Amino acid sequence: MVTISVIIPALNEEKTIRQTLSCLPMTEILEAIIVDGGSTDQTISIAEVFCAKASNARVVTAPAGRARQMNEGAKAGRGDILLFLHADTRLPVGAPLMIEAALTDPAVAGGRFDVTFDSRSALGTMISTFMNWRSRLSGIATGDQALFVRRHVFDQLGGFADIPLMEDIEFSRRLKRTGQMAALHQSVITSFRRWEQQGPLRTILLMWILRFLYWMGVNPHQLARVYRSVR
Repeated sequence: MVTISVIIPALNEEKTIRQTLSCLPMTEILEAIIVDGGSTDQTISIAEVFCAKASNARVVTAPAGRARQMNEGAKAGRGDILLFLHADTRLPVGAPLMIEAALTDPAVAGGRFDVTFDSRSALGTMISTFMNWRSRLSGIATGDQALFVRRHVFDQLGGFADIPLMEDIEFSRRLKRTGQMAALHQSVITSFRRWEQQGPLRTILLMWILRFLYWMGVNPHQLARVYRSVR
């Protein structure tokens, strides 16, 4: 039986993290590690209340930046498998068993879930369907899809690159060179808030432009400045 460490990077996620933590299968995983990047809201308080009730959960801190926070969580984790979960994303029931089944094949280095938005709008369904289709076709996973990876493979790859944007895509590109990627059809449920706040069509266009520029070799630090200015 494999052991799983769930690593949750968080920064000012008081509106979402409580629900994410409440859906964690604490009896089926080795540990949950919430990595806070310097929250100024109630994120840490909410996480600490959860950890007080779950002996296999704890909060650690790291410099802000999703890649840095996830790498710090990986250092603290003891599991055979590392599962990286956004603070606004909920795992499906039975997720550990699904991961374990996917990794019975030694050729599989890691994988991800399909994604469904918590908004059941037609546009949300269309966007998530496209995301899942694109990921299955390309073998590239985004952080929204709850990426999981064998611990020794993660260490071999040196973790996430210390970049402010596209760290999930960059890691996926390297990961799929080491072995097969499991594309699970079961869905995590993630927040639609980013799309609603910026406007779905505007957000789609922005993400396409950023990813196109990334594929063209533009430095992620430059892309991060564009992303922040547009937001």
